[in-house]
Amino acid sequence: MTTFPNLAETLQGRLIVSCQAPPGDPMRETATLVRLALAACAGGASAVRVNEPEVVAAVAKSVPVPVIGLWKDGDTGMYITPTVRHAQEIAAAGAAVVAADATDRPRPDGSTFEELVTAVHAAGALVMADVSTLAEGIAAAGQGADFVSTTLSGYVPGSPVRPGPDLDLVASLSAAVRVPVVAEGRIATPEEAAGALARGAHSVVVGTAITAPTALTARFVAGLTAN
Repeated sequence: MTTFPNLAETLQGRLIVSCQAPPGDPMRETATLVRLALAACAGGASAVRVNEPEVVAAVAKSVPVPVIGLWKDGDTGMYITPTVRHAQEIAAAGAAVVAADATDRPRPDGSTFEELVTAVHAAGALVMADVSTLAEGIAAAGQGADFVSTTLSGYVPGSPVRPGPDLDLVASLSAAVRVPVVAEGRIATPEEAAGALARGAHSVVVGTAITAPTALTARFVAGLTAN
């Protein structure tokens, strides 16, 4: 695994690009996702966020920037790096940072988020806590998370559903925790990304608006059909 000293400083004020594709999408192929990550780097991304061990390993060997790795297992409940085993395998694949669900839902293996953090740190990687509320973010920071991300706001029962990014959560977390806060979720324009930094985000993750041609095409088709 390539190490990146002063990673938080490297990412401050910068863009992280999520290079993923949902099941069944034509883009969901390792070599394609590697090229997508390389394209993001060529455009100036300071890190990429990548799903599944095979893709994490391939991207980590190919790009010059840190890889934030995760493992989506399932499609309901806690499914973003849900267990200690998932987290360890993502770290072993070469992720500099392991992103994991840090909501207050029970983990499938009965572990705590703190135990996941300990395991990832022992493997030499950092942890990004994906949360949906202020309370979850505060708890995750207290349990050793190196970054807290707003990834799951609007996707977990009890968190507000918004058409755009949850910048109120970004601001609240930035005021409440000492670790870097990453804005992620429904950021669709450069202006929204800049707005997240203005509200206190340390860095910003953008995915669909950059790396999802199937979803973007469907939006245009729907727009034409509506008229």
